[in-house]
Amino acid sequence: MAKISRPKSAPAIDMTPMVDLAFLLVTFFMLSANFRTDEVVQVDTPSSISEMTMPENVVLITVDQGGRVYFGISGKEEAKQNLLKRMSEKYKVPFSPEQITTFGSLTDFGCTIQEMPAFLNMSSEERKRFVAEGKTMAIPTDSTNNQLKDWINFGNIEMLAVGEKAYFDAKDRGLEPNINEFKPKFVLKVDGKAEYLYAKRVIETFRDLNLNNLNFITSLEADPRKPQ
Repeated sequence: MAKISRPKSAPAIDMTPMVDLAFLLVTFFMLSANFRTDEVVQVDTPSSISEMTMPENVVLITVDQGGRVYFGISGKEEAKQNLLKRMSEKYKVPFSPEQITTFGSLTDFGCTIQEMPAFLNMSSEERKRFVAEGKTMAIPTDSTNNQLKDWINFGNIEMLAVGEKAYFDAKDRGLEPNINEFKPKFVLKVDGKAEYLYAKRVIETFRDLNLNNLNFITSLEADPRKPQ
């Protein structure tokens, strides 16, 4: 008797579980990710083979292609607000409670202390246009009116206070923290097309404050010493 052969067919693969898993993973990473806040100015940095990443507790100085200087610090809003109060007291520029609160949420800025009240009254988009259109005078760095020096000095004081508190909190929890990890790090980010003179002014400002642990942000390029 002849055998009855069943027709051959390709095995069916149900991809539904894999698709569901993929969407779950995407959703998880979206919800758990820390989104980067917008910087008021974008610069193209020179390239380097250094692989050191930027620390979290930083005082960041940015110099754009035209030599305009911007300042920013990371950390708690309270420290930023206290920083503005110090600048307000020194330069006799008053700020409302609402303006001080807004300043605490800024990533960075590039205007004189005299322009700051009007700058803080703007919306986020208005501030971006204000900078993009070159309406700001940027932060002065000349010897007769070096406001950047005061921003760095007062910012360092406030971040040291925050770091000291975090250090002792860690010790109270039974940990053995390294005090250096709680000190602020100073970072300079310069556009690759900016004249060296502008970067030099910032570097000299740090030297005047005896803050010599200055790091530079660059774009990562391939290290020719490493095998491909």
